Amino acid sequence: MDTELSEISTFIHNIPPFDSLPKQVLAHLVRELSINYVRKGDDFPPKGINEPRLYILRKGAISCLSADGELVSRLGEGDLCDAFIHSDTNALSDKQSTISNQLKVHTDEDCLIYSVEATVLHDIGARFPSISDYFSQNSAQRLKTKMSQVNEEAILSSTLMNTEVSNFYQSPAASINAKQTIQQAAMQMNDEGYSCLVVVDNDNPVGIVTDKDIRRRCVATGLATSEAISEIMTSDMCTIDVKSNAYDALMMMTAKHVHHLPVTKQGNLVGMVTVTDLINNEGHNAINLSGIIHKANTLTELKEISHLLPKLQIRLAKLGSSADHVGKSISAITMAFTKRLIEMAEYKYGQAPVPYAWLAAGSQARQEQLAHSDQDNAIIICDSMKPYDDAWFESLATFVCDGLAECGFIYCPGDIMATNPKWRQPQKMWHNYFNAWVETPSPKALLNSCVFFDLETIYGDVSLLNKVRKNLLIKTKNSTLFIAHLSKNALNLRPPLGFFRDFVLKQSGKHRATLDLKHNGIAPVVDLARIYALSEGISAVNTIERIQQAAGTPSITKESAENLIDAYEFLGMLRVEHQAKKLMRGESADNYLSPKEISKLEREHLKDAFKVIKGLQDARQSSY
Repeated sequence: MDTELSEISTFIHNIPPFDSLPKQVLAHLVRELSINYVRKGDDFPPKGINEPRLYILRKGAISCLSADGELVSRLGEGDLCDAFIHSDTNALSDKQSTISNQLKVHTDEDCLIYSVEATVLHDIGARFPSISDYFSQNSAQRLKTKMSQVNEEAILSSTLMNTEVSNFYQSPAASINAKQTIQQAAMQMNDEGYSCLVVVDNDNPVGIVTDKDIRRRCVATGLATSEAISEIMTSDMCTIDVKSNAYDALMMMTAKHVHHLPVTKQGNLVGMVTVTDLINNEGHNAINLSGIIHKANTLTELKEISHLLPKLQIRLAKLGSSADHVGKSISAITMAFTKRLIEMAEYKYGQAPVPYAWLAAGSQARQEQLAHSDQDNAIIICDSMKPYDDAWFESLATFVCDGLAECGFIYCPGDIMATNPKWRQPQKMWHNYFNAWVETPSPKALLNSCVFFDLETIYGDVSLLNKVRKNLLIKTKNSTLFIAHLSKNALNLRPPLGFFRDFVLKQSGKHRATLDLKHNGIAPVVDLARIYALSEGISAVNTIERIQQAAGTPSITKESAENLIDAYEFLGMLRVEHQAKKLMRGESADNYLSPKEISKLEREHLKDAFKVIKGLQDARQSSY
């Protein structure tokens, strides 16, 4: 008998939340267990048991059904069925519960089941809050607890994420009055050893000027050095608040491709932070890579640099960076590659005949890209273009897309690239595209919507896309028919929950017995966030930003928004860690995760994430 108890104890000890119990408490729990054998199709709970109990499946499979017969989940070996630890009052949390009235349980196979009375769990939970918390929390609450722990670990593991810009900036910032001349600015830079000055007017920062500006905008153009410095300054300069963290400064400088960032406090200039300040602290990071990319003169050099991308992703994963931070870092690097290739193309083919904007679509536009994803891009061209101007833009598109492919960003399988004439059009044609997609939401239009409603300007005239997006949001906000079709289309991707034990796994092929984290987990959240944004007229493209801005609107409650972000971040964390492991083994990164690769506790949190997503999909379905 002792051998049998030892075997049961080992089994129970590997199941959360009991894995946190001391040995003597676990031994007490095992002694209180009852063992039942239930045949396929028999009633559950077993006959003769009337008191509230927790059931632990040792062997077999059971299905949990809603009151109307819909499959909620399917449980297998090592899973807990807590639908019956509740009576009129939850024995663990003293809160009213109707779970037992909502779920029906069906035995799909012959089952060997351990069970324990809820009163025993209550006594243990009174001494060990982790036990009572586990059973008194729902899926969303358990997931929130997990993500809070993850976020704390990420903050502790990366100094830049946990350090304010105030720890890095130099004060006071070197400045010059807007009325002083270019020559006076050059002399001041030379005397004080600065490569940049903040231009002020009545002590208010109005612009920034660098030694490069003097070379390019003054010396190279023949402008007199007696002109005011305001003539060559950059007026729409980026600034960052002194309370922002240093990682945000890194990302801002990478995205804007600047090396000096004025620091403000309540709008007043207090100092300057530079790339060097941050690189000295963080080392091999996105800003550093971006700077190297900008200095590359040939495609061969860019190709060599691109080999560092997987290493950067591995490094960020080891630091404990969130999936959001990893995505923004990799997307910033992809942006740098794209910008440099465009600059090379303009040098080769000459300046563009008319203004244009090079656009990123999909994950890059959302700043959610991982190493060496496929490329999705397009071009909006000023309406003043002539038919013969397209030859220049075709050369640009071919040069850039081929260059990105050389750097590991494969061609889009669906030909969503600027090399496709359909996605290289004047602004008026893009207006027509979006109007047609919204007014006639055919399957093809909905497919295009999922790609092109996530756009961001990488290079060129940002106003071209901004105007198109503004008109688009006016139409989508007032088109319930389009939102209904988009919602129906988005709900085709469902979380893999409830059919094979707890997960729907690939049944054959290279990725047999794996979960597709991207298409069955992350993509449904991206789709929901897009729907919320289009419904509420939100211009944000990043998934988390969309959900945050939609929180508290008719589309989604604040609580649901928080839960959805937790689910999205947890799935992203698993994806980043999975890819990092593959990259470290010298394998290609993918999105196919075997449940066996993660711990039992992580599988439980994965179920919680899928349940949150499914619940919000069901809510969206009932709305339309």
